[in-house]
Amino acid sequence: QLQASGGGLVQAGGSLRLSCATSGRAFIGAALGWFRQAPGKEREFVAAISASGSVPRYADSVKGRFTISRDKYGATVYLQMNGLKLEDTAVYFCAGRRHGRTVASATPDEYPFWGQGTQVTVSS
Repeated sequence: QLQASGGGLVQAGGSLRLSCATSGRAFIGAALGWFRQAPGKEREFVAAISASGSVPRYADSVKGRFTISRDKYGATVYLQMNGLKLEDTAVYFCAGRRHGRTVASATPDEYPFWGQGTQVTVSS
């Protein structure tokens, strides 16, 4: 139901745009989020956006560099990543809350639906 894409290899300071396509209208009324997991580390919150698309939320580590958005249909969520750093290297996952859960949460347990992940590697 969630298909992430757009990862790749980029030099430090560069940019990438991740996309997460959702199936049909499954997540129109639900918040969507991005999380990441680096080797040997726990999964961590990156950014989330409310069901309406009007309220974003960011981890402190990416604030001012990353921008989350969703298209006007609410079916696709994007993560524009600028000023990438070595520590941004991770597998990035998109996740969706249940219908009616409209608030952009930073808690992974509040997202029962997960995509397969896309690798982002930042090199020096």
